Amino acid sequence: MLDNADLGKLIVRLTLGGLLLFHGIAKLFHGVGFIEGQLASHGIPAFFAWGVFIGELLAPLMVILGYQTRIGALLIAFNMLVAIALVHSHELLSLGGSGGWALELQGFFLFIAVAVVFLGPGRYKLKN
Repeated sequence: MLDNADLGKLIVRLTLGGLLLFHGIAKLFHGVGFIEGQLASHGIPAFFAWGVFIGELLAPLMVILGYQTRIGALLIAFNMLVAIALVHSHELLSLGGSGGWALELQGFFLFIAVAVVFLGPGRYKLKN
């Protein structure tokens, strides 16, 4: 019998991982120069920019596949906290152009990742 809770967890995992994966793929093709610059402007060594591939490629794949899902979701949450702190902190209490929260996308990734940390992968996952 199909378990609605496990199906819901799968949908959440696929949405979180799938949407964030596009950001990682874009950085794979276009580089991390912007992130290197942001890190350097905060006195952080630029080579840490390569960590974005962990947070936006590896971690989303872990979440999508259900392999070490909670660890993958925790990596995504950390990635989003760093992005918010380095690039978006000035928008934390701002409205966007269409009236929503300026950080809707970052907030979505952060809070859904935290939810996945607590929910776990559900039944539909790779065995680990």
